Amino acid sequence: MPFSLRFAMPVLAALACTSCTAVKVVTHSTSTDPIDAPAGLYHVDPHHWSVTFDVDHLGYSRFVMRFDRMEGDLDFHPEDPTRSSVTARIAAASLDTNVAELDELVRGPDMLDAEHFPEIRFVSHQLLVTGKNTGEMSGELTIHGVTRPVTLAVTFNGGAANPLNDKFTLGFTATGHFDRSSFGLSRWYPAVGREIRLTIEAEFEKSN
Repeated sequence: MPFSLRFAMPVLAALACTSCTAVKVVTHSTSTDPIDAPAGLYHVDPHHWSVTFDVDHLGYSRFVMRFDRMEGDLDFHPEDPTRSSVTARIAAASLDTNVAELDELVRGPDMLDAEHFPEIRFVSHQLLVTGKNTGEMSGELTIHGVTRPVTLAVTFNGGAANPLNDKFTLGFTATGHFDRSSFGLSRWYPAVGREIRLTIEAEFEKSN
């Protein structure tokens, strides 16, 4: 085989592989029926998730904060979704308000006190199916060392083999709300409202 052809073959193979991936991405689709997904243990995709909180700020707007570090596990039972469960762990010190000075205040002893309470945790206890791909997940939320019940409205967005890495992936949206004062976080009221609204977007990858 001529040297030039031997050199070109790996390049052509790489281009072909890239082309195949591009086609898989363009033609990709997901199923919103949970029964189409395999049962088992899933972990949060570290690159595709978000956890945001918003709170009233002086009556002007709902101020949005996010967290930058989270881990989560999903025990998924598509044949009986009520048996499914979720555990999520958020690093309190990863709070991000997009204002450095405010980050320090909220992470500090007047609010989250992340040094002494480094983890925010949610552990589900029950899932009530409300529709083909919706449900209400009840569980316990721990913030600032205080644990309180909370219920999240959950939507199963879809599942399929991810065309970028071939891992079977499930996508969810969850929303809820709670009173921050019930967790001992009552400072700065009424300038900062008590009701916290929570929104979670998460993709879970099947464990091998």
